[in-house]
Amino acid sequence: MTTDVITRIEGRTGIISLNRPQAIHALTTAMCQVMTDALVAWIDDPAVEAVMIDHAEGRGFCAGGDIRMLATSGAKDGVEAREFFFVEYRLNHLLFVYPKPVVAFMDGITMGGGVGLSQPARYRIATENTRFAMPETGIGLFPDVGGGWFLSRLPGRTGQFLALTGARLDGAECQALGLATHYLPSDVLANAKAQIAEHPDQVENILASLAVEPPTARILGNRDVIDRLFASDRFEDILAALTEEGSEWSAKELATLGHKSPQTCKVALRQLKEGAQMPDFATEMAQEYAIGARVVQMHDFIEGVRALIIEKDNAPRWNPETAEGVTDDLLDRIFAPLPADQAWTPLEIAR
Repeated sequence: MTTDVITRIEGRTGIISLNRPQAIHALTTAMCQVMTDALVAWIDDPAVEAVMIDHAEGRGFCAGGDIRMLATSGAKDGVEAREFFFVEYRLNHLLFVYPKPVVAFMDGITMGGGVGLSQPARYRIATENTRFAMPETGIGLFPDVGGGWFLSRLPGRTGQFLALTGARLDGAECQALGLATHYLPSDVLANAKAQIAEHPDQVENILASLAVEPPTARILGNRDVIDRLFASDRFEDILAALTEEGSEWSAKELATLGHKSPQTCKVALRQLKEGAQMPDFATEMAQEYAIGARVVQMHDFIEGVRALIIEKDNAPRWNPETAEGVTDDLLDRIFAPLPADQAWTPLEIAR
């Protein structure tokens, strides 16, 4: 039993608190399993009418997954990494189809695995502390945990922009794009949680009464240029459009993309294109698991973690080095469905 997650019932509400502050609550396989077990136990428990997910202490909300473990496993045989993805994605899907209201408090860093915990929730609370991002192109992974579903459904081409650049959004931007349902000052969160715990049937009214008007969302001022320059599903076209634009903004984004894994950028664009057409979330997660099972053992992920997490030289040597070097054949191999005996499946209870 891990103490990295605290689960309890207060009033008429189940509460899941991430409690791994030294790693900004980055998820491990055991943490995902504890959360899954609690959610399953509460589905048919009449004493639990809603669920809240937050972090117990320190900077929150959740900085992602256990990247070092994934890279170490990927460099070896990938078994432990695949187990993590399998369990985490079952948790993501369970939250997506959960029959009771789920409230996620994105009060702090919300990246990768934290996105996977918050976006399936019916109520997603941003604050002035929220820093939301999917930064996977910088480490050679891909925007998983349902990124192909959630990002592809954002307004215009903002999802593609976020997936490629790893741009960080504040709480106001999250609400403006629909990533958050409510914007609350962090100093009223304890009050909100206490009220929800006692009156889970009044979640909507409680959050509405405590919400405030967020600051102006900066990303809205860039919507037109994002939609125009990130319009293509071909990475080469986006790079060409940014180059041709020649503005200070486009030069900055072009420089940002110059540090990202070309393979991951192409995977992300295809993932979002196909994710927009997925019939249901389970199908999306099955595809993402197939991608993850392969990418975690590939050069770019192991190299990206070395450069940004382990040795911190911030000089990853990507292979292929260029967008042109990432062929359709390589992408086809990454996206190919897994054999039935290796494929991801949702929890039976979540079907």
